[in-house]
Amino acid sequence: QVQLVESGGGLVQAEGSLRLSCVASGSNFSNYVMGWVRQAPGKEREFVGRIGGSCSYTDDADSVKGRFTISVDDAKNTVYLQMNTLKPEDTARYFCASPLRTKSIIGVQYWGQGTQVTVSL
Repeated sequence: QVQLVESGGGLVQAEGSLRLSCVASGSNFSNYVMGWVRQAPGKEREFVGRIGGSCSYTDDADSVKGRFTISVDDAKNTVYLQMNTLKPEDTARYFCASPLRTKSIIGVQYWGQGTQVTVSL
């Protein structure tokens, strides 16, 4: 029912910035809490952040607080992840996901294809 398409990943040097975008399509988009999850090779998928409808609230993982900002443009059905002060440990494939009713990825039904973020020294 929901299709998610991410973009914006790439190779960036440490301390640099990237902005990821996720365009959602399908029915009842506004009823889903959307967010971002990342996965590094050999590691479990890790919650990054989520946002409620109309930016009513946000939740961020402790590892990215103060550096990453999640936002949404309801008119464009797009959620963003602004990543600043990137670190090599941020290297991962980043997935748009919905619904993220909690900070756990359990319950996610829809995943984007992911976009790779690689942070080099």
